[in-house]
Amino acid sequence: MSKKSNINFGKKKQKANLNKIAITVIATVLVVFVGFKVVGATTSYLSEKKEEKILVAQQAEAERIAAEKKRKEEEEAKKKIVGVKHDAKQYSYDARKVSEKLSTYDYTNNGEKVVFLTFDDGASTTVTPQVLDTLKANDVKATFFVTGQNIERGGKVAEDLIKRTFNEGNAIANHSYSHDYKYLYPNRTLNLENFTSDFAKTDEMLKKIISPYFSTRVIRCPGGHMSWNGMDTLDTYLDEKNMASIDWNALNADAEGKKKSAPELVEYVKQTSEGKEMVVVLMHDTYGKDETAKALPEIIKYFKDNGYAFKTLS
Repeated sequence: MSKKSNINFGKKKQKANLNKIAITVIATVLVVFVGFKVVGATTSYLSEKKEEKILVAQQAEAERIAAEKKRKEEEEAKKKIVGVKHDAKQYSYDARKVSEKLSTYDYTNNGEKVVFLTFDDGASTTVTPQVLDTLKANDVKATFFVTGQNIERGGKVAEDLIKRTFNEGNAIANHSYSHDYKYLYPNRTLNLENFTSDFAKTDEMLKKIISPYFSTRVIRCPGGHMSWNGMDTLDTYLDEKNMASIDWNALNADAEGKKKSAPELVEYVKQTSEGKEMVVVLMHDTYGKDETAKALPEIIKYFKDNGYAFKTLS
């Protein structure tokens, strides 16, 4: 090989080496660059995931705090209503037992005299306060069969009266929303669907006024259970729900015949309760029944003088 050829060969070899070095450098740079990109992307991805986990954890914690707050509020509400019920428990009597007695016309009670003062169609803003004042003054409890429409009619005042009635240890029971005979008993026969939906409206109203945890298993059929046809289906429904329909076996006749004075109302109670160990007295605290409010002190005195214990239906 000539000297010139050796020089050319050397130059080619040198050039090839330089190319290899260049390629190596470029490849290294690319690897480093891509590596940075991958590391950056991975870091960003991990960072996003971390932030996502933090947000999820924060949201979960916020939900936990909200749930705990709600639970405590519900517990406080339950304590409040249970506390009131506990105070009134000494006056309460099993309504289903009373219902069975009334349905068989058995008014004995093992020698113990008990009376249930019951008031229908409230709350009214005129008569109900008078009745509550008298009950409180005489340390006596009663059962109030309320109607939704009259509560609505009385607005905030009537709602406050419902709360007062309950808080003073009286029993609150359901007497329907509408008190509409034609709707509840078309052709004098029970329409169970109409009946239950009508009563449900008052139930919901009472829950809003008193407490979401308030409930009553005691009802009184408008016009009385004994007055209508087809009531077997209602009896089955009430049995399934462990509820009781309560009529009466004594009354002051404030809704019968001509309007009566307070003394006449008292006399009617005496006559219709005579000889009965268990007495359920029907009265009304709706609008226009002021004479009933006036008669109540004497009615209470009569039962106290004759050895009756005053009970509520629950």
